[in-house]
Amino acid sequence: MASGANSLMWFRKGLRLHDNPALEYAAKGSKFLYPVFVIDPHYMEPDPTAFSLGSSKAGLNRIQFLLESLVDLDLSLKKVGSRLLVLKGDPGEVLIRCLKEWSIGKLCFEYDTEPYYQALDEKVKGYVSGTGVEIFSPVSHTLYNPADIIRKNGGSPPLSYQSFLKLAGQPSWATTPLLTTISSLPPIGNTGSFAVSEVPTVRELGYEDLAEDERTPFKGGESEALKRLRESIANKEWVANFEKPKGDPSAFLKPATTVLSPYLKFGCLSSRYFYQCIQDILKCSKKHTSPPVSLLGQLLWRDFFYTAAFGTPNFNQMKGNRICKQIPWKNDDELLAAWRDSRTGFPWIDAIMVQLRKWGWIHHLARHSVACFLTRGDLFVHWERGRHVFERLLIDSDWAINNGNWLWLSCSSFFYQYNRIYSPISFGKKYDSAGNYIRHFLPVLKDMPKEYIYEPWTAPISVQRKAKCIIGIDYPKPVVSHDSASKECKMRLGEAYALNKKLNGLVSDEDLNELRRKADNESTTLDSVSRKKKQKLID
Repeated sequence: MASGANSLMWFRKGLRLHDNPALEYAAKGSKFLYPVFVIDPHYMEPDPTAFSLGSSKAGLNRIQFLLESLVDLDLSLKKVGSRLLVLKGDPGEVLIRCLKEWSIGKLCFEYDTEPYYQALDEKVKGYVSGTGVEIFSPVSHTLYNPADIIRKNGGSPPLSYQSFLKLAGQPSWATTPLLTTISSLPPIGNTGSFAVSEVPTVRELGYEDLAEDERTPFKGGESEALKRLRESIANKEWVANFEKPKGDPSAFLKPATTVLSPYLKFGCLSSRYFYQCIQDILKCSKKHTSPPVSLLGQLLWRDFFYTAAFGTPNFNQMKGNRICKQIPWKNDDELLAAWRDSRTGFPWIDAIMVQLRKWGWIHHLARHSVACFLTRGDLFVHWERGRHVFERLLIDSDWAINNGNWLWLSCSSFFYQYNRIYSPISFGKKYDSAGNYIRHFLPVLKDMPKEYIYEPWTAPISVQRKAKCIIGIDYPKPVVSHDSASKECKMRLGEAYALNKKLNGLVSDEDLNELRRKADNESTTLDSVSRKKKQKLID
């Protein structure tokens, strides 16, 4: 080590003390330990041009969740004789300055597979090489090291969950006790010329506080994560019998899942610790569900997507992504905005999008409903456009999982049964026939009788007047007819799949444009035929 005495713990995700091998190693044998979090202006500074409050990268709910997680981390560090040093600026440049000024001999940070962090880490490693600074960057955000699984699979990621499970086996650390408490940490040394601050508030970052009903009900931080975990696993029978996808997407007073995803995203909760807690319960259960539907199965899905993302160049786009079907999606700004802003005229879809904007979280089946509707179910809008909206608004937005789910739900990769769609009318009814979820998130429809709540445009005008909601004035008419739109989507996908097969996936922009023109012509012809049929009936 360069100075032998000073360590820097660089927090990015992994915002916790329990099961944090990078922090453990940073503390070992160090005279001074500097725990650092760098506020990146790109991630945090207000962007007035964005479609919702927040920065260019994240909605305000997620920024708030991150700040709460940092405040909690700072409090935990103070209890063990340390504190969080909050710095501002370009993370790579700030880090390099810290290493120089504080004579750091050991730099520790959790390994991150996300392309943004891979590039950032290369920059920092490039500076460190030749300086004698030791780098320790363990894999602890996921259950497995994605690179190991890819190596076992001959250099490419497994693209089915079952093949992933076979390769993965039991994690190497599964039976080793994890360090879940830290009793003390080395003190912080002199911070020199650095402007070290406390964790800022949203106001200090330049935002107005969110109104109470626009704020997510989920509070960030390791303390909250461990509390939620304890509450979730206290019901051992629920853990043993957990079965996705049987949850209720319309449950909002008490969500039908653990809502631990945002805590796993920011690393407030260790996925390895969560895994061991579940395993301890399953060992004592006479019978329990199994992956992919079990609670353990959900954690393994997370690693499946991390591995697929890490081993697939351009995973976050259609073009140049070898596992993604090339499909002539529409780039229709008006349809996208209607979907994003809860103006599709389909109450189930619009209510979900209101919950997403206000809470920063929606049930996984609600995610499936709106993603299917935007892409292959009804609107045929490009999945990348929907991904971008989720990426901004979700407090648990996770690069690998978000992109993986959009690839899946648009039938672009992993799942190809494009004839199976989520109806924007009947799917929600299965769980909530009275429409209470819709009434809660779309109060304009609160007095609509339950027989019309999922299809208010079918209500007689007298019913609409009584409900104080005239369709087309107080609440929009549907942007499409679901039956004809879903038929057209299936036709377009069928043609795209055939072309991908014929050209072995090597589909050019010109091929896609030609397919788009052909589908548009067919759609126009079908429209005029159906108009003529209607006219005949009227005559």
